[in-house]
Amino acid sequence: MGDDLAHRALLVEDVSSRLFYVEYSLRELAGLKTQFDIFRLMKRVTEEFGARYFLVMHLPSVTDQTLSGSSVISNWPTELMSLYDQAGLMATSPVFTKIRACAAPVVFDVQWVAREREARTVELARNLFVQSGMPRGACFPVHDGSGNRGMVSFCGDMPAFSFLDMTQLHYIATHVYSRLAEIREMDARIADNLTDREIECLNWTSIGKTSIEISDIMGLSEHTINHYLNRAARKLDTVNRTQAVAKALRLGLIK
Repeated sequence: MGDDLAHRALLVEDVSSRLFYVEYSLRELAGLKTQFDIFRLMKRVTEEFGARYFLVMHLPSVTDQTLSGSSVISNWPTELMSLYDQAGLMATSPVFTKIRACAAPVVFDVQWVAREREARTVELARNLFVQSGMPRGACFPVHDGSGNRGMVSFCGDMPAFSFLDMTQLHYIATHVYSRLAEIREMDARIADNLTDREIECLNWTSIGKTSIEISDIMGLSEHTINHYLNRAARKLDTVNRTQAVAKALRLGLIK
């Protein structure tokens, strides 16, 4: 009886600890402003739940042929994703077939996938995922505020996720996909707000030109160039021109 009570106490403590972790992560997520920040958070969450890899992606249509084309953020090995796409495994994936047809999470392992796949792709798919250390996992259907559908997956060589794990991971996945959509919308608004002059100044700054050099190139005063760069930095929600250039590069505003 005493051992049973002690075991229950440990379970309650573990559940409370995990719930606190999930709550803390979601509070952190709400304040994140870049995909890279969310990538780092997702990496920690993945490790917390004993998994090795995560993938956040837009739900591919039946005509989509590549995983990389739909991926938003992921820590999958580059070689694995490349081999997956080269072999055309998405077209015959039972996981994607099932996730497109329902709104419930999909739990999978290599044995289930092997039973559901076409015979010609079974061995290749099994070897690819086993050798990469991801023989099992779970996929969670999600959507953003505009109704766009997506999927978040966690996989690895950990034991199968418990019911509580599944519930918490689905909750996290929903918030992560939604936050990524909000960040994309914010980035789009920023891009629309930057003027051609501000973008031109950022372009010259990105290749190492000083304000004086840019003023000569553009035929404007140094004061005006600094004004454009400072205004661009504020619009990009950055603290200096170096950070502004880095964010403009990430958003594809400059090359």
